[in-house]
Amino acid sequence: MQTILGQIDAGQVLDVATGRGGFIEILVQNLRSFEQITGVDVLSGGAAAFAEKFQSHSKIHFQQMDAAHLAFPDVCFDTVCISNSLHHLPHPRRALLEMLRVLRPGGQLLLCEMYRDGQTETQQTHVLLHDWWAAIDMAQGITHYPTFTRQQLVGFLEDLPLANLALHDLCDLSDNPLEPSNLADLDQVIDRYIARSQGLPNAKALQEQGEALRQRVHNLGYHDASALLAIGQKFSV
Repeated sequence: MQTILGQIDAGQVLDVATGRGGFIEILVQNLRSFEQITGVDVLSGGAAAFAEKFQSHSKIHFQQMDAAHLAFPDVCFDTVCISNSLHHLPHPRRALLEMLRVLRPGGQLLLCEMYRDGQTETQQTHVLLHDWWAAIDMAQGITHYPTFTRQQLVGFLEDLPLANLALHDLCDLSDNPLEPSNLADLDQVIDRYIARSQGLPNAKALQEQGEALRQRVHNLGYHDASALLAIGQKFSV
């Protein structure tokens, strides 16, 4: 990530669907430079955690805003980003077009998103867990779709007026897939989602699926799924 982002002077940055600002942390650590970063999210639930995380950064701010209807004028950002959030959006193409609208000509659009195909067995554990988490979220009315394939992500970008599109596959299999502390953390997440499934119409099936995934985690192990980091420049007029 440092090799890629470390070449970018990002200027005015917008991070869309920022959540608690996890990707902004990566940007701050790896960008060569930036002037200001604005994180936006339709949900305000993470605003307090965001503010606490960046309380020492006067140039990083949060605004509550819908990704499909950004309340910014045209061409006002030098860099726009979205990370592991495209599959949370009801209208991903509309959001990407909005991101492009507020990006100045020659500015850079960054997309970082895990994908579901071409994964190792331990990475597939992540994909299957994610799909289960998404199913429970959707049953509770939270927009959370299964992840896209790599080609679907590339297709989104190829439909946009972007030049010099660079695609980087991020994959890290260096950790022990059966690291006990990681398994314990995943057990807690599985427990939390099983508890959330209580009262849903298909609760029993979801809980059985969760226990089966727990067995997979402990038998096969877990690695983060590979992700696509794509960077393209908006065509200059």
